[in-house]
Order: sequence, then structure tokens, then C-alpha cells
Amino acid sequence: MDLNEEIRIPAPRDVVFAALNDVTVLRQAIPGCEELVAHSATEYTATVAAKVGPLKARFTGQVQLSDLVPPRSYTLAGEGKGGPAGHVRVVSHVT
Repeated sequence: MDLNEEIRIPAPRDVVFAALNDVTVLRQAIPGCEELVAHSATEYTATVAAKVGPLKARFTGQVQLSDLVPPRSYTLAGEGKGGPAGHVRVVSHVT
């Protein structure tokens, strides 16, 4: 499944970049994210609730930031397991 969405934030780039590297703000920016725990500046564990059709699942896994080009962009990649619901892999390019 490929989902594309663009959200523009009317604020200076360096302010937005700093906010998206704050664990509290980043948690709010990930749809369905219930918990996000930082283990370093680029590595997190996350719990995300998702619904696909009639199936609801809670996925737990790892999130990593890479390809950081402050204050322009980074790549957010995550992988998690949802028990009987299977697994999920996500890559988001944040610019």
C-alpha cells in the first residue's frame, strides 16, 4: 500500500525541523501513535494503533531517523509487529 500526503506548516524551516525532532511533537505527527520512546537522537520504539478496513491492530516496533540534512530533511523509517494482524513497514521522507 502506498500512501502519499503533504502537509505544509507556515513556520520557519529551522523551527519546524527542531519541532519534528522533539519526541513529543514527533509522536503527535505520526498517525495513531500512542507511545514514542527515544533511545537516542535518531532511534525510537513506538506503539501505533491502526485500522485497515474492519481490522484494528496495535503495532509495536522500531523507528529510525536517517539521511538527516538539518534543517531541510530526513527519512523516517519504521517496522513493527501487530500479532495476528501481521507486520508493518513504513518509510516517510520529511522535507
